[in-house]
Amino acid sequence: MSSLSDIGTIKDIMQRHGFSFSKGLGQNFLVNPSVCPRMAEMGGANECAGVLEIGPGIGVLTAELARRAKKVVAIELDDRLIPVLGETLAEFSNVRVIHGDALKLDLAAVIRENFADCESVAVCANLPYYITSPIIMALLESRLPISSVTVMVQKEAAERICAPVGSRESGALTVAINYYAQPHMLFRVSPGSFMPPPKVTSAVIRMDILPEPKYDVGDEKLFFAMVKAGFSQRRKTIANSLTSGGFLSKEKAALALANADIAPNARIESLDMGQLATLSNSIKSISQIN
Repeated sequence: MSSLSDIGTIKDIMQRHGFSFSKGLGQNFLVNPSVCPRMAEMGGANECAGVLEIGPGIGVLTAELARRAKKVVAIELDDRLIPVLGETLAEFSNVRVIHGDALKLDLAAVIRENFADCESVAVCANLPYYITSPIIMALLESRLPISSVTVMVQKEAAERICAPVGSRESGALTVAINYYAQPHMLFRVSPGSFMPPPKVTSAVIRMDILPEPKYDVGDEKLFFAMVKAGFSQRRKTIANSLTSGGFLSKEKAALALANADIAPNARIESLDMGQLATLSNSIKSISQIN
């Protein structure tokens, strides 16, 4: 198979299979030959590891993963690409393509059934931007037996995810990801690296999964509900953001903040992970008393 990052090769494959890009599925194929090898090498692909890929497209990244990993399982939603992948990945005996929706599949079962003989499992994907947050959170919240998640996302999303918790650039997604993993910015990717070129710059990030959360949160559901409530009105003081949406009464908010030693006029974006965990536990203790 000729280089899958060659525009001529891509156009030939698309023509023979009657394939056209779907804007609804956010399809952009990589044509920069240096990007996928870097992603594969920095994303944990090695001879002892299994790699789960989501959205392989025509298999540009998949091929690079297969050259390095013990086994690759690629999940593709678009049924039109299944025969394409059958052609482009024909030389690799260590690749399995699954037709399905990664948000609906039992990924724990997929990992269990396919990677039993691998020392570790990593996720590596060029995600459609419209499902970036749902996919990342599904992978983390499921507590899958994976070591890392390496994804290409919109640059602005990458910067938010990798921003320090407690900075103006951070948000609810930043907090959620930092609860489960340690994110790292790897490198940026220009629009010209894709066919068709998107209107935005992209970036590759890696999230190293934590063996367990660094902070003791007594009630995870309460913690994430608090974070969502606080960041939904992040420019307000934390006392107002937690009460205006009905998450807490003014009295409970004041007491919880006082017990957590957090000023009521602070903003949630200024709190680090330790302070957020302390506040969540304070809210939990108040709720149990009352």
